[in-house]
Amino acid sequence: MAETEKGEKGEKVKGVNVSAGKLAINMQKRLTRAQEKVMQKLGKADETRDTTFDEGVANFNRQMVEGAKLQKDLKAYLLAVKTMHEASKRLQDCLAEMYEPDWFGKEEVDSIAEDTDMLWIDFHQKLVDSAIINLDSYMAQFPDVKTRIAKRDRKLVDFDSARHHMASLQKGKKKDEVKIAKAEEELGRAQKVFEELNVDLQEELPTLWNSRIGIYVTTFQSMAGVTEKFHKEMGKLSHNLNDVMGKLEDQRNVNEAASNHNTESDTIPKSPPKLDSSAAAEDLDSSAAAEDNAVTNGSSDSGELPPGVLYKVKALHDYAATDGDELEMKSGEVVLVLPFDAPDEQDDGWLLGVKESHWLANKNLSARGVFPENFTQRC
Repeated sequence: MAETEKGEKGEKVKGVNVSAGKLAINMQKRLTRAQEKVMQKLGKADETRDTTFDEGVANFNRQMVEGAKLQKDLKAYLLAVKTMHEASKRLQDCLAEMYEPDWFGKEEVDSIAEDTDMLWIDFHQKLVDSAIINLDSYMAQFPDVKTRIAKRDRKLVDFDSARHHMASLQKGKKKDEVKIAKAEEELGRAQKVFEELNVDLQEELPTLWNSRIGIYVTTFQSMAGVTEKFHKEMGKLSHNLNDVMGKLEDQRNVNEAASNHNTESDTIPKSPPKLDSSAAAEDLDSSAAAEDNAVTNGSSDSGELPPGVLYKVKALHDYAATDGDELEMKSGEVVLVLPFDAPDEQDDGWLLGVKESHWLANKNLSARGVFPENFTQRC
């Protein structure tokens, strides 16, 4: 037991020593790099510069910023699409709830609401599949490249520091071959690490920079195609809904006209009771004889009533004759009112007359008949 505990303690101490050793090495590297950068800024040490690579890094930084902005704005657009979907669904649901079962196109309105909801869902998902996923994959490569650029910069400082250390040893009055050999070995190692990173990035940065065109084309072409299809299908649904609303309006107008007709029919006066047919026939015969005598005495001018005519009336409503002694009238027709031969036998609310059109065409008052007075208006 004691030995085991001693062994575990030994491992722990060893682990602490290893960690402490790595920490010390890292701290020394940071200190050396800081000193090297200060010397370079003061002009006391030359700095390895690569203009082409610096331009590539500048392009990379610009590309990363632009890509992040596109990614952010595209996600905001998708959020807006989702919000529009929710608003559209609430509106369609409201219409479906208000739409009464006996209205025209109830089933079609419900179907349009369901199809509209499914179309929004499909539109959002296709935008995610064709744009967001593709753009997310594109942006996922930047953190790794950024990390390797930073590491390459650190290794460049290490390489410059190793060069300067090697140069200082070679210029010294007392040359220590052991130190020079060690410095040369460190320089070779620093150069190798730097060049490996540098070569990879020199090849990768221009390729990554050129890839932005492809990602923009793919993203916006996909969005344009999906959006075009969405609006085309939505346009069909909107057209169908517009047709349903138009036919609903037609239905309302028809119902309103029918209601008005029924109301108007209710206000049309009832036909008053009239004389029995035998009495009416006697009146008509006597009136006809009187009018025939009047006609033989002359004819009326356009501004005067024909002889024997009391006055004119205009039919306000259609009247369908129910007996042979009645005069059938259409709304708007003018009737010449004639006197009954036996006024005491005239029934209240009934008049005797002949259509003015018959008089003008035939110049006689023979086609006479009785009609309800309250269907006419004196003119």
